[in-house]
Amino acid sequence: MTKLLGTIVSFFLLAPLVAQQPIQLLPKKDSINKYTDSVRSLPPLEVRSVRVSENSPFAKSNVSAASIALVNLGQDLPFLIQNTPSVVANSDAGTGVGYTGIRIRGTDATRINVTLNGIPYNDAESMGTYFVDLPDFSSNASSIQIQRGVGTSTNGAGAFGATINLATNDYRPNHYLTLQSSTGSFNTQKNSLQFGTGLLNNHFTIDGRVSNITSDGFIDRATSNLKSFFVSSTYWGDKSSLRLNIFSGKEKTYQAWYGVPEDSLATNRTYNPAGTEKAGTPYNNQTDNYTQTHYQLFYNKEVSANLKWNTAIFLTKGRGYYEEYKAGINISDYGFPSNPLYNSINPDVIRRRWLDNNFYGQIASLSYQKGNNLITIGGGWNIYDGQHFGTLPYGIPSITSLAQINKVYYSNNAIKKEYNSYAKWEHQLSTQLTSFIDIQFRQVQHTMNGFDANSDLIVDRKFDFINPKAGLTYKANNTTYYTSIAIAHKEPNRDDFEAGVTQQPKQEVLYDWETGFNKKSSNFNWGANFYFMNYKDQLVLTGKINDVGSYTRTNVPKSYRLGVELETGWKISKSISSTGNITFSKNKIADFTEYFDDYDNGGQAAIQHHNTDITLSPNLTAAHNLQFKPTDKLILTWTSKYVSKQYLDNTQNESRLLKAYFLNDLNLAYKLVDKKSWSTLIQFYAMNLLDVKYEPNGYTYSYVWGGATTTSNNYFPMAGRNFLLSLKIELK
Repeated sequence: MTKLLGTIVSFFLLAPLVAQQPIQLLPKKDSINKYTDSVRSLPPLEVRSVRVSENSPFAKSNVSAASIALVNLGQDLPFLIQNTPSVVANSDAGTGVGYTGIRIRGTDATRINVTLNGIPYNDAESMGTYFVDLPDFSSNASSIQIQRGVGTSTNGAGAFGATINLATNDYRPNHYLTLQSSTGSFNTQKNSLQFGTGLLNNHFTIDGRVSNITSDGFIDRATSNLKSFFVSSTYWGDKSSLRLNIFSGKEKTYQAWYGVPEDSLATNRTYNPAGTEKAGTPYNNQTDNYTQTHYQLFYNKEVSANLKWNTAIFLTKGRGYYEEYKAGINISDYGFPSNPLYNSINPDVIRRRWLDNNFYGQIASLSYQKGNNLITIGGGWNIYDGQHFGTLPYGIPSITSLAQINKVYYSNNAIKKEYNSYAKWEHQLSTQLTSFIDIQFRQVQHTMNGFDANSDLIVDRKFDFINPKAGLTYKANNTTYYTSIAIAHKEPNRDDFEAGVTQQPKQEVLYDWETGFNKKSSNFNWGANFYFMNYKDQLVLTGKINDVGSYTRTNVPKSYRLGVELETGWKISKSISSTGNITFSKNKIADFTEYFDDYDNGGQAAIQHHNTDITLSPNLTAAHNLQFKPTDKLILTWTSKYVSKQYLDNTQNESRLLKAYFLNDLNLAYKLVDKKSWSTLIQFYAMNLLDVKYEPNGYTYSYVWGGATTTSNNYFPMAGRNFLLSLKIELK
């Protein structure tokens, strides 16, 4: 016990000394025992500490590397996992390449905790996840776990609807070289090269990848040019390992984030308003440009047969800007002194809005397993330091005296600090019954020295959260029953704080009840999960304008999500299998006030609403896979996806909605060559076979003008029938 307590106290302090620790060397290759190799092949502790096990009382989906590879032909992560329960994916460009989004149980990406090998990935300020900054990262993922609901304690942003954990730190003892080239509709191209050295000198492995993905996009000018690399080097000792990961993504995408106005949807589904402030042809460089590089250093140590610990330090560097054409500006808004000669000119400018940030910190975890007990203690700290500034890269050429190149017209910085610690105890009460207790403490502090539209607003807010979870799991007759309750808290994001001194937001609170079962047999399995997610002070868009004239989210006292998720799998015959899931849900706000601009009378008008559906939360989602494998060389998969109607705001107004849609895809994988030393795989992925016109995402706003209320709906349509074709060659 003394040894255990000593390790608990010291595990956060040892990271700087990792390189100085003596590492016991492995014996020669011909004497490596099977036990050592099996330890290496287990998921590393930094992954196991934030994932749930089979005995944990939470709803989850595990996606294997083989399942990922079957659909990983160039699209982003949300589209690779869109057929897991309660998931809806969307894409600004309409193809799944470039900026993409994901919702789970109706909750958006700002409420979904994402970790990469246990290290936080959500943007610290917006809490969103921008997978466009990590192109083709899924090619390195050895597994993905999706926890729906609050789930177990993890590192980083609060899980307010789901958790996605991606793992890359697997052990690959054999050398390999893989080349994949894909081509498809809208001039979509993917080329990637992966390699691994296998085990060198009994101790070292090096794995790497370089990728390039380009696409013209379905939406006009919604081009993507995405480049990335991944390198991982590991030293494997007998009871320890030291791993360094470095990976980076660089994206240049033409902006497509404004959506298609409703009046253009029927006649011009690919219309893109971005860049059209420029007279004549749209501005050709209305682009988003960003580079994000990750550095991760892990140390895992097996102290004894019962005790294991790990720590990791990380740094994420991001820098980039989006460029846009602005017509008819007021020069005083850009820091130029007032001048009667220029005040009425209202020139056009090109501006860049920059973000330059560093996100760094440490995670650690300790696992003690003996008898009927598994105890995990962990946590981490991180600091985000972000600089926001805007420049005029070409000055104002139309006014010679104001042609100051790269003039900075606003600049402010923000710092966010976070600390969290958790303890988990899994105890086997009997051969059939297991209990689970999990408690987390999380502290967050925001310091924001002004905003681009409100430079005088200083924010300094600190939040202390205690997030407990508890549950039971019972196994009998090939059936697992479970039930749990979890409480989570979440801080507001950067935009919420910009509301102003008089409109500062409160924290959100979620009480999540989950209960369900899974029954398995040799050829058939099925299960159900019932959930009730009860929110207090959830932040939602109401149309209300903040102190600087922007729309802001407002805390609503009561709201909830209630649903049941059903899953099934059936091995119909030796060559045919069927899997599917369906979610039925109610997603409601008890009471809230809708605000909209009243240009006739000035200010805003307001309407009270009661018991309305939450924005973009379908009451029904379903997915089904029918797989035919007549030989070891051929896999044919028919996939169907249904999403019911979704409302664009919280008013449940039938004129502000996304229509239901039903999609069908066909995936074919054929192994041309399958030899011991090399193999060749051809994959064909045909999407939206029935050419359905659908929109999985959108937004709306309303205003009063001339005595009438006008509603403007904007949509993000997806491509009709389209395909991807891939050739993969692997040398073993």
